Amino acid sequence: MPRFYVSTPLEIGQLLVLPEAVAHHLLVLRLGLAAPITLFNGTGGEYTATISSIEKKRVSAEIKTFSPREVELPYAITLAQALPESSKLDWIIEKAVELGVAAIQPLAAQRCVVRLNSERAEKKQSHWQAVIVAAAEQSGRNRMPTLSTLSPFTDWVQQQDLHKRILLSPRGEQSLSDWARHQPPQALALLIGPEGGFTEAEENLACSQGALMLSMGPRILRTETAGLAALAAINAIWGEM
Repeated sequence: MPRFYVSTPLEIGQLLVLPEAVAHHLLVLRLGLAAPITLFNGTGGEYTATISSIEKKRVSAEIKTFSPREVELPYAITLAQALPESSKLDWIIEKAVELGVAAIQPLAAQRCVVRLNSERAEKKQSHWQAVIVAAAEQSGRNRMPTLSTLSPFTDWVQQQDLHKRILLSPRGEQSLSDWARHQPPQALALLIGPEGGFTEAEENLACSQGALMLSMGPRILRTETAGLAALAAINAIWGEM
């Protein structure tokens, strides 16, 4: 059954004019009257609805039932990813959402090749949010991961919160998998550097602020591989994959 995100309150019996993008998708799929679809608004659970009217580019649906189904991880993982080159972050975000990440924090680190001014950063923010929505629709998630605004690494790493922060680096003397096997499932943030990694000064700053430096093993992983491999490893060790 096709799944779509809508950013409005939903309830059984509601007649809803679907957002233009959702309506366009339904028209492309050539779904007719009474065709069933699934709707969710990111606050939990999902609704089964049927198409009630089709008028040119305007499509309406009637909400029939609610299911409290959830597929979220029992621990919240934030992916703090330094900006990679080109469109790599699109792919990273898409796959991270599929793997259950709860939040994504783009970072501007010293070795980042990509530099975004405020206007470009705003456009990218909207684009990345659309990637999250599409990935949540595809992967069956009913809660929307949080996307934070782009932040300088040195600013973000000095903010205080209660989550354990894991800095992945070839300099780490303990592997992530070994650490995870000896820890209970818990909320944490994974810090991933850009091409070329974080600088030694950045790593030292993160560790001085409480980050734990771990490695991904003897091989050097690309920036677009490291965070996703870490997510998969943690989920496998903590029983969620």
